[in-house]
Amino acid sequence: MADPNPSRAPSGATGVLVLASGEVVWGRGFGAQGQAVGEVCFNTAMTGYQEVMTDPSYAGQIINFTFPHIGNVGTNPEDVEALKPHALGAIVRQDVTDPSNFRSTQHFDAWMKSNGRIGISGVDTRALTRLIRVAGAPNAVIAHSASGNFDVPAMLARAKAWAGLEGMDLAKDVTTLQTYGWDQGLWKLGEGYLAPAKGRKKVVAIDYGIKHNILRNLVDVGCDLTIVTATASFEEIMGYAPDGLFLSNGPGDPAATGVYAVPVIKQWLDTQKPLFGICLGHQMLGLAVGAKTEKMHQGHRGANHPVKRLSDGAVEITSMNHGFAVDAATLPANAKATHISLFDGSNCGFELTDQPAFSVQYHPEASPGPQDSHYLFEKFAEMMG
Repeated sequence: MADPNPSRAPSGATGVLVLASGEVVWGRGFGAQGQAVGEVCFNTAMTGYQEVMTDPSYAGQIINFTFPHIGNVGTNPEDVEALKPHALGAIVRQDVTDPSNFRSTQHFDAWMKSNGRIGISGVDTRALTRLIRVAGAPNAVIAHSASGNFDVPAMLARAKAWAGLEGMDLAKDVTTLQTYGWDQGLWKLGEGYLAPAKGRKKVVAIDYGIKHNILRNLVDVGCDLTIVTATASFEEIMGYAPDGLFLSNGPGDPAATGVYAVPVIKQWLDTQKPLFGICLGHQMLGLAVGAKTEKMHQGHRGANHPVKRLSDGAVEITSMNHGFAVDAATLPANAKATHISLFDGSNCGFELTDQPAFSVQYHPEASPGPQDSHYLFEKFAEMMG
């Protein structure tokens, strides 16, 4: 995969990925021209690339898609998880074709251009995935230039100089700038996103990088939502007189975000009111009860991850997107593990035995992915009575 003459672009190459280790991967650029630096990860989902690209948890990351046909169903204004893409770029095997789907309103290439995101096609994505599995998620620069002219040494220097996600608080970069409400429910073919009756229980959701479909699922189970910024104070949260608190997904190192998030969560736990966390929210709850988090070798990203529910042995097929995890060995005695990954045994959920609080590492709202775990939203609603 490495080019013996890494500064010279092969004929027809208009895109390149330069890894901090010195590997140079050439391809055909699409989407916006320019370059970006971030961490390269791989995603194994076969569908939902638009939801993946707009998931705020992908801030600071370049996505290597293992499924070869990315872009083949086009894009539309409904299948987004945030107002704009947060992933820095996309690496794909096959060239992006004209869309073939009745819901498509825009070519994926045009969508990438309009959103300032860089893509590279013609890459051996499986070889790149194997590299990540062996060496871990690398820092890299992705670039697209129609002229095919690239300053590879400068890109290599930039990739090496980038500090990486460990120790980086990205929640502040993707969180909402102001408090807002949400009343949009789940999507239905032919009707779009529904607007259920006003929720019965007041819930404050802390936005560390929240996905829209999480909000839709909360509305669907009867929550009257108020979304606040990642740095909201306990006093601000309590000002909305909530019946429950939700901790969202998000990007970056949980330990860095926890500096300001954990004290607020500890104060909430003292109220003995229900709490539900997903992904980064799961890690925040873990830190709040005294556990530690750790950077994973390659992370979990895809829509086909098996998770065992320890209460009855059932296996849920789940969506995941995380590069950090709660260290199960550091969970306190009052934190009972509820779910584990069947890929590597890592903790995927726990609940407190002395308080109405629980969290999961995976994404029960899916988008994309299976809906095996929607029951968790109902569990949260039932906890609020």
